[in-house]
Amino acid sequence: MEGDEIQEYLNRVDDGWEAVDDHHIERRFEFDDFRDALEFTYDVGELAEEEGHHPDIYLEYGAAEVKFWTHKIDGLHEADFVMAAKVDEIYDGYV
Repeated sequence: MEGDEIQEYLNRVDDGWEAVDDHHIERRFEFDDFRDALEFTYDVGELAEEEGHHPDIYLEYGAAEVKFWTHKIDGLHEADFVMAAKVDEIYDGYV
């Protein structure tokens, strides 16, 4: 997946997701405290286990950053955007 196709899929997920070097998508999620960021990270981890599609997650006080790409092809696939939309739904439960 490249360029225009990536942008087409980005238009289908919540604002905040960015494509980096046509390789992966990432988004930073903000929280009021560490506990909410940690619980969100756990919820995303549970989703990843259910779906068999695992992101990189970076946790810090009041924030978590999530990155998706399909490791098997070392690039983006439709499944990455499906997972991004599901992560957005999880986040909606925190805001």
